[in-house]
Amino acid sequence: MDLVIRDARVIDGGGGPSYRADVGIRDGRIAAIRRAGDPALSGARTLDAAGLALSPGFIDMHAHSDLALLRDPEHLAKTAQGVTLEVLGQDGLSYAPVDDRTLEGVRRAVNGWNGGGPGDDSVDFDWRTVGEYLDRLDRGIAVNAAYLIPQGTVRMYAVGWDDRPASDAELTRMKQLVAEGMEQGAVGMSSGLTYTPGMYAKDAELTELCRVTAAYDGYYCPHHRSYGAGALQAYEEMVRLTRDAGCALHLAHATMNFGVNKGRAGDLLGLLDSALADGADISLDTYPYTPGSTTLVAVLPSWAAEGGPDALLARLADDETAERIRRHLEEIGSDGCHGVPMEWETIEISGVSDPSLASYVGRTIEQSAQERGEAPWATARRLLIADRLGSTILQHVGHEENVRAIMRHRVHTGGSDGILQGAKPHPRAYGTFPHYLGRYARELGILSLEETVAHLTSRPAARLRLPDRGLVREGYRADLVLFDPETVAAGSTFEAPRTLPTGIPHVLIDGRFVIEDGARTDVLAGRSVRRTPRV
Repeated sequence: MDLVIRDARVIDGGGGPSYRADVGIRDGRIAAIRRAGDPALSGARTLDAAGLALSPGFIDMHAHSDLALLRDPEHLAKTAQGVTLEVLGQDGLSYAPVDDRTLEGVRRAVNGWNGGGPGDDSVDFDWRTVGEYLDRLDRGIAVNAAYLIPQGTVRMYAVGWDDRPASDAELTRMKQLVAEGMEQGAVGMSSGLTYTPGMYAKDAELTELCRVTAAYDGYYCPHHRSYGAGALQAYEEMVRLTRDAGCALHLAHATMNFGVNKGRAGDLLGLLDSALADGADISLDTYPYTPGSTTLVAVLPSWAAEGGPDALLARLADDETAERIRRHLEEIGSDGCHGVPMEWETIEISGVSDPSLASYVGRTIEQSAQERGEAPWATARRLLIADRLGSTILQHVGHEENVRAIMRHRVHTGGSDGILQGAKPHPRAYGTFPHYLGRYARELGILSLEETVAHLTSRPAARLRLPDRGLVREGYRADLVLFDPETVAAGSTFEAPRTLPTGIPHVLIDGRFVIEDGARTDVLAGRSVRRTPRV
């Protein structure tokens, strides 16, 4: 063996009882598992794992590391958590497939999520297709990565920023782009149906794209049209649409937020149970926190963003149009804010693109407005214009009872939805997986440790159809985490969100130490994980 891990408490990812064993690794795979009384293993190196649990590496089903993986070799936000695979291309907006015009639009649209906006030369955008982006990842990254074709980017490419139905020719082009991306290795397609321009697509258009995705055995991962007013109807829409298309469904950050949904997790779970009993192929992911996180511009009504970022900035600069935007936000309920009238005290600025605006960070729009002696919309409008739409927010609209109920469900998986930009990002970016293990398993007992590990490993691997990941089994890839069940915990907090977790001393990818004795090595063992055709 290249490495023998001795006397570990193996939590194998299958959800069953843990057991003590020695695990041997050779050529990047688990070559042998020996329980007490079995013949001993010998190897070039031995690691004493007494007191530690050994599990498969954690799979982040909802990551926003599309550029971070390329510009940050350490990537401690995820490596330190024990994440060995991230799913990128989320919420319908990412960087492939693109042409030059589309790439410029995407860079501006998601600068608040990922950086990479105009003038940011930290990444050389030397790809245009999905395959070229995956090839770029294959040069060596911190963790493995799979990719979802972003439907909003595809619409931007074929249709632009117009709020209108696609023509027959445009729909044909979008279907071609999805097919090409799937052929090049994407695992499915994502949407952001409260983000422009993807939200301009009607159900018939989405169904056609899902049919293409299903033809390649991929899955659809929508950020659907509402997590607030009409949330249950929005979930029903996605279930119905994917069943019509014959496509597997994975619900992104499947929460029930805002005051209208307090205590309503059971309604969502009942809907899912009924569909599952009827043969639907559905899974979901959540993060173990109540606030959400996105960009400030995302809460605006969709009509204001038609035509793209420059058109939106022009509307914000016009007093009459800006007043119309305010009325939709504060009185009617913007579709960008899930149909719920804005409560500015729930919107906390977590990051800005322009350093001169740093005084807004860590304060709610309501607080900053009071400090300036003005109405909240005046503050928000000024910030949107000054930061060129690049500000990120925490949105304090969740409910703990909903979070706990949903994470218990049998099709639940873990996803951080971690935005890594900004001076004060959401702590989920650095803490999701140890928070599940420490807070929700050990301290609260919402799930057993064995169940929790299954939610974070084998379940997502099954959704991604990875035949050799997600379990501690002989022949499987040695993507492994060693953690202390008694001390593992998220270090990140809302006050100090970039604090690293405790109790995770070792992380391996393909049998190579990415984290060793609690410190990051220089190993870049991550590669793209491409769609596996079903045999």
